[in-house]
Amino acid sequence: MISDTRVLPINRGLASEIVTRLTTAILSGQLGPGERLREEELADALGVSRGPLREAFTQLERQGLVVLHRNRGAYVARLSCEDVDEVYSLRLALEPLAMQRAMQFVTTDQLAELQVIVDRMATYGTGMTEQEAAQDDLMFHDVIYQASKHQRLYECWTNLRPQIHIMLLTRNVANPDFRYYAPRGHTELLDVLKSKDEAHAIAVVQEHLRIAYDRVLSSYPSQKTRD
Repeated sequence: MISDTRVLPINRGLASEIVTRLTTAILSGQLGPGERLREEELADALGVSRGPLREAFTQLERQGLVVLHRNRGAYVARLSCEDVDEVYSLRLALEPLAMQRAMQFVTTDQLAELQVIVDRMATYGTGMTEQEAAQDDLMFHDVIYQASKHQRLYECWTNLRPQIHIMLLTRNVANPDFRYYAPRGHTELLDVLKSKDEAHAIAVVQEHLRIAYDRVLSSYPSQKTRD
């Protein structure tokens, strides 16, 4: 359970700040899958009342990071094969559109930002951590969605992002080969973005996501449980 020695108090009543703190704790593993989120302990640790804490739980449930059980309370979600299937099938529907639009609207600065990320990925063999690699992966796709200039599409991505973060981190821990395949895969995405060959770019995105799905799925147990 999160403790007051590890989390600094935050301003009372700010549910969004509570969400940020709890999300960080979940993504870092400080709060583990299936762990009960005890209201009294968390309220004391965060220096807040239970009202904004409950609102934060509701927001985290919408993001798929927390499960709320009537009369049992809140728990950190256990992501399952079913979750992986749903998230990646949705990515497969969204991301080709993001790439298609990004090819029209991407800026020179955004291309440079993507190049910096890809160059950093190329150094993974020197000891990049699983968490840092997951963050780079997400940052790369953040830029693609931002470049699409489609606000609702970007909102769909940001809603999925926390669960994808956990899935990528789980994959990276289970399969250290991410240090080799992640740079190649994202370099290819950047190359097709620059190419302006829309049909080829969409095919590359689809293949990238299918391969990513298989790798993530292999790192999850076969049982389908969300809590």
